[in-house]
Amino acid sequence: MKLGAQVVIQVYPDKEAMSRAAAELFVEQAGQALRLRGRFCVALSGGNTPRRMYELLAQPPCRDRVAWAQVQVFWGDERCVPADDPRSNARLARQVWLDQVPIPPQQIHPVSGNLPPEAAARAYEALLKSFFAGQPPSFDLIFLGLGEDGHTASLFPDHEVLNEQVRWAAEVYLAETDLPRVTLTVSLINQAAVVALLVTGAAKARVLKEVLQGPREPRRLPAQLVHPQSGALFWLVDQEAASQLQKNPDIKFISDDA
Repeated sequence: MKLGAQVVIQVYPDKEAMSRAAAELFVEQAGQALRLRGRFCVALSGGNTPRRMYELLAQPPCRDRVAWAQVQVFWGDERCVPADDPRSNARLARQVWLDQVPIPPQQIHPVSGNLPPEAAARAYEALLKSFFAGQPPSFDLIFLGLGEDGHTASLFPDHEVLNEQVRWAAEVYLAETDLPRVTLTVSLINQAAVVALLVTGAAKARVLKEVLQGPREPRRLPAQLVHPQSGALFWLVDQEAASQLQKNPDIKFISDDA
């Protein structure tokens, strides 16, 4: 991936430090968006990586620094499961964070797990188009993760959804699993003001190096497709995930006392 002025790679000593940086990014972007537009629109990632960030946002001091009444919460992707299913991305966020802060319930927008995948994707796109009506469809902040196969959100290698240029949300089926998903599309993700990919653990070291410093192969490594058109891209990673990166001026290593 060619790194430009809008791409920031920051390496933290461990997952705790990375999570604190991610929570601080949330707080900062929320404050900026509220000053400029009077609301803050964020899309959350799936998986377990953001759990600690969620916990931090639910507690002081982060909790006390956000005007929660003006926050709008969406998801970058979701498994097509009921809301109380342990595999639900929204369930995790609610349990450890959203149910503990005063966000009005009508401002939390999960993907419906009770609809067939195609219908759920259409409904989520309709929701987004209604929400952004008359404005550019730009999230203030989107959090994403990185899979060991190079996927992000539910944008998987060689999947037809990678070609989608019109839709904002789409259903995703994988041959190796019977669990369909709904994902935001690359075209919508790349309109965000800020996208932050959170990556931790030694198991992600190889793919992180390939995505950031290997040849451009977005069909094999869909995370390479993420690059906001006029916004900023942050990679917040821990030392273990960054262990195979070749050090260069584009990478900032953050110490414990920074």
